[in-house]
Amino acid sequence: MAVKKKAGRPKTKTKAKPATKAKAATIAKAPQKRAPKAMSEEAMMAQWQAAMSPSAGHARLMSMVGTWRTTTTFTMAPGASPQVHGGTSIHRLVLGGRYLEQIYKGMAMGMPFEGIGYTGYDNVQKRYVGTWMDTFGTGLMNSVGVGNPTDERIDCVAEAIEPSGQKRVFETIVRIRNHGHHSYEMWTKGPTGKKHRTMIVEYERA
Repeated sequence: MAVKKKAGRPKTKTKAKPATKAKAATIAKAPQKRAPKAMSEEAMMAQWQAAMSPSAGHARLMSMVGTWRTTTTFTMAPGASPQVHGGTSIHRLVLGGRYLEQIYKGMAMGMPFEGIGYTGYDNVQKRYVGTWMDTFGTGLMNSVGVGNPTDERIDCVAEAIEPSGQKRVFETIVRIRNHGHHSYEMWTKGPTGKKHRTMIVEYERA
């Protein structure tokens, strides 16, 4: 004779307990993120004044002001014969000493060559910035400082678009020997990936 099993009580789902008043109060007291406090007009003006005023970075450019005789050596590819040309370059500070203007005239690759460049020190980024234009193109070469500049050396990375449409990256070095001599070098990678110096301009005070 089969024994009947007693039917068990149906299981009921446990309801989530509502948050207690204490927990609700804790949530309400949690710190809320505040919007940044607006800068006062005085603080904003002080910030602008610091950004726009010539600084020690600009003073470093003073030794390159003047009229210079130049000797430019081009080496178009590793192992190629260098081409040497003479020229002149006039450097002056513009816009209240904020930028060094360079106006260059000479020869390059057997042709007359002229160029204009500007170099400045960006107080906000705390690095040198520059731009260059010349008669061998219709674009601009822009440069930004890298490393820690000194009174004897300023390093930058420059970018230019070649006639082929490809971007070329250069490492540039300004070496300041003394009040009467400084130089500008350009280095880039050759076909094998090894760096070589494509140009050096040596400046002698006229």
